[in-house]
Amino acid sequence: MAIAAAKLIIFPPKPLLLPSKTVTLNPKKLHFYRPQRRPQLASFSSSPFRSGSAQPDTNCPVPFDQQPINEYQNLSTSFPFNWASGDLLEYCSRLFVTGAAFALLVGVPVAWFGAVGPDSEPVRRILGAASSGVLAVTLAVVRMYLGWAYVGNRLLSATVEYEETGWYDGQIWVKTAEVLARDRLLGSYSVKPVLSRLKLTLVALAASLFTCVVILVNMEDGRREYYYRTPEELAGRAIPGVY
Repeated sequence: MAIAAAKLIIFPPKPLLLPSKTVTLNPKKLHFYRPQRRPQLASFSSSPFRSGSAQPDTNCPVPFDQQPINEYQNLSTSFPFNWASGDLLEYCSRLFVTGAAFALLVGVPVAWFGAVGPDSEPVRRILGAASSGVLAVTLAVVRMYLGWAYVGNRLLSATVEYEETGWYDGQIWVKTAEVLARDRLLGSYSVKPVLSRLKLTLVALAASLFTCVVILVNMEDGRREYYYRTPEELAGRAIPGVY
């Protein structure tokens, strides 16, 4: 074993040489790896309210300003109709400021300087000025209710009445299924809550105005009873003498 190992160290074996051969690649038989694309989801168009475009992709013959959805957007941004669709606290504060300003600037001067002897009945004059402020706010809320009710009826209706050039060429357009579903959704969730708030406001204002009127009438009746005397009472108070 030692002799064989010494021969391998002195005379190492020659490496085997393989015959060289050129390999040609056929490009037609090569298969390259191509990564598969993920299926893309169809992109749906965003809502017309979020994108800012209020006009759907429909052949609507109604003029742009007379379309119910555009009427709703114009109403919700116009004064004073945007009060009803805002925050509840801000809505109540604006109505209170309006009534107080009208009562101070108009009601108080008229009630105080337009009556005879206002110093003798200050409560009655102040109550009259407050009634004028409540009446002014009531008229403003009625105007807002009429505007929102008109737009709400046009949104919920299946047809749209419009005028092409004037009052003499009125037309009626039947809404498509897409437009009808969109308008009714907007009317149910955006307009009806506003109408409910305005109705409650009108009820509260009517109750306040009725209370003021009842108090004024009772004060007027008490005043008449105080100053009115029967003929018997007047005869008893007559000063005897020669007439």
